Amino acid sequence: MTKIELLRKKKEEAVERLGKKYSQNIRVNIGMATCEIAAGSKEVWDVFEKALSSGDIKIDMAVKGCAGRCNFEPTIEILEKGKLPVKYCQVTPEMARQIIERHIKKGEIIEDYIIN
Repeated sequence: MTKIELLRKKKEEAVERLGKKYSQNIRVNIGMATCEIAAGSKEVWDVFEKALSSGDIKIDMAVKGCAGRCNFEPTIEILEKGKLPVKYCQVTPEMARQIIERHIKKGEIIEDYIIN
């Protein structure tokens, strides 16, 4: 097996393991370290929590710690069964609403918001 083939196999295994860790098809991890809260992640959390509690979306939500990338905060990560994670950066409440409408509901990755 070549190194590339091995990496592809490891990637497939990791994506499969991610899918077994949550009950809904989508999990949203929101950065809630002190620095992220200072950058506005609590307000972003509130947008997702409101949409979840109203029944507008069906997701699992979780808090994630510091990623060491303060210039990207607030950050959110979207994990979907069978797909690679998508990480959004400098998320505002309005961007969170767009992520809910476009990514979570319609499956559209918003390229302008992601970390490359």
